[in-house]
Amino acid sequence: MFPKKPPMGFNTWNTFGENISDAMIRETADAMVEKGLLKAGYEYLVIDDCWSRRQRDPVTDKIVPDEKKFPHGMKAVSDYVHGKGLKFGMYSCAGVRTCADYPGSFDHEFLDAETFAEYGADFLKYDYCYKPDYVNGVNLYRRISMALENCGRDILLSACNWGCDDVHDWIRSTGAGMYRSTGDINDSFVSFRDIFLSQIENAKYSGPGCFNDIDMLTVGMRNRGNVASTGCTDLEYRTEFALWCMFGAPLMLGCDVREIDGDMLQLVTNPYLLRINQDEACRPLFVANKDWNSLRYVFARVLTDGEIALAFTNLTDDDAELWFALDALGLPVSAKKGLRRTDAFTGEDAGVVKEDMRVSVKAHGCAVYLAKVVDA
Repeated sequence: MFPKKPPMGFNTWNTFGENISDAMIRETADAMVEKGLLKAGYEYLVIDDCWSRRQRDPVTDKIVPDEKKFPHGMKAVSDYVHGKGLKFGMYSCAGVRTCADYPGSFDHEFLDAETFAEYGADFLKYDYCYKPDYVNGVNLYRRISMALENCGRDILLSACNWGCDDVHDWIRSTGAGMYRSTGDINDSFVSFRDIFLSQIENAKYSGPGCFNDIDMLTVGMRNRGNVASTGCTDLEYRTEFALWCMFGAPLMLGCDVREIDGDMLQLVTNPYLLRINQDEACRPLFVANKDWNSLRYVFARVLTDGEIALAFTNLTDDDAELWFALDALGLPVSAKKGLRRTDAFTGEDAGVVKEDMRVSVKAHGCAVYLAKVVDA
């Protein structure tokens, strides 16, 4: 499958881990529709690890659902998800076992791809645990991609090898629609900060057809669930979501969307931030200015029709004023041009600046603007 824009959806792992069930998936599908998440673009509902029995069926050799968790089978769950207008996602692993020690797809790729197609899957997250050392990881992703291409159903491959094996050099050639480029996230400021910073130089390895996946969002988790850690403040969640949007990363929610509160729901459906993430040009962000302190950045991203997204990002523990010169965007003083800005969090007109721009930003916070070039 060739995604033209970063995929958006929900994945069970961050909140639920192994505690997944037929009822929970159906309730989540209901919530994604009722809370406006589907309308905002979150179309995939993905079941992560721990959905199957511990062993393959001894007769068919297929991976089969855990009857206690999914008593009606996966096709029934998939049909319900599809009936809500959503797309259905499954999980497997390139290794002999999954990361939680369930059957992996190693040397069963074509059988499993056919099984997922029978379930009605539209998305497959494909992990990297328990891979035999003697096997080339690149070839394993080519195997599953070839199997999916020939399973009779259009299934997006979400490769998840955590950035190993210089994945950005070869993953596009496999046909994967997105690929994990980092280790696992947890619900803390330090975790999402370090993940984002690790991929600034790799933003260029992302675009239509294959997007750099910097992991599922923890926005709104409130330090509950499977990847709980120190938790984040609302300000920090705003920063996380804004940075994922600026990066053009896939937006896979990890909080319990059945319980997402008003502020966080408003954040993840913010039309200005989503416009940045889903811009059809899919150009990478770049650093417009980096403070002497390596954790203070001004990021820019050129969007369709000459619009520019700007993110003043203060990842330090102290409030700070961030600055950059418009010349960094290609607007020298001699051009006699300025920027008319819209605050991406509020939608308010932030006025026109020329030559340079200064913004005060709280510790762990960011300010994001959509800007148009105007005469000044």
